[in-house]
Amino acid sequence: VGCSNYPECKFTRPFGQGAAAAAAAMEDKLLGLHPVTGLEVVLKSGRFGPYVEMELGEDEKPKRTSLPKNWPYETIDLEKGVLLLSLPRDIGPHPEDGEMITGAIGRYGPYIKHRGTYANVPTADEMFEVGLNRAVTLIAEKKAKGPGARGGTVLKDLGEHPETQKPVRVMDGRFGPYVKHEKINATLPKDLKAEDVTMEMALEYIAEREAKGPAKKRKKKAPAKKKKPAAKKKPAAKKKAPAKKKAPAKKAATKKTT
Repeated sequence: VGCSNYPECKFTRPFGQGAAAAAAAMEDKLLGLHPVTGLEVVLKSGRFGPYVEMELGEDEKPKRTSLPKNWPYETIDLEKGVLLLSLPRDIGPHPEDGEMITGAIGRYGPYIKHRGTYANVPTADEMFEVGLNRAVTLIAEKKAKGPGARGGTVLKDLGEHPETQKPVRVMDGRFGPYVKHEKINATLPKDLKAEDVTMEMALEYIAEREAKGPAKKRKKKAPAKKKKPAAKKKPAAKKKAPAKKKAPAKKAATKKTT
């Protein structure tokens, strides 16, 4: 449902029930004036969830940025609103080609981008804090997986392993969160949340998993051989009746001459 003066009046509210409709029914909240532009920064909620908006002018589209999933609606203030409106964020030029690495929030959460390569970032807070060295590492790891590789989403980056100096991370897998270090994947207990995992806990899980040895691969059963259909028997040939023996011809009696 919209204002009768639409599109000049941009007030709209969707029909429906549930959480989406409840979120859309929230009133617009003025967070304050942008420290650089002096324009109003407004917190709104629309069809696809809450977002921050700043009107730029009559002939320009308003600048909008959706709220990250781990930033609740009630906690958004002017400082966070200005941060969101600053996206995409320039992190720095890549040392190899000089192309800019940028950070932003997309449909599937926060990420960093370098040319055509996208790498997920665990949280929006880290996306705003990630430096050039860390960004280059994330891009390199993403490229190493290859264009068609499927990898779990990083939920939490715990840092470097004290012995190998390789990253230790909490990943989101198909069957729940797990700890990853190089080629070792250790499943977390069901009652443990990913954000509560510490480096000490992760090292214990990794050590336990390493002690068990590599996971055994299930052998695939060979497909059953198809039996060849039995050859059809040819009908037995009819036996010919034995030929009757001809009676021996009687010898003609010789006439005696007297």
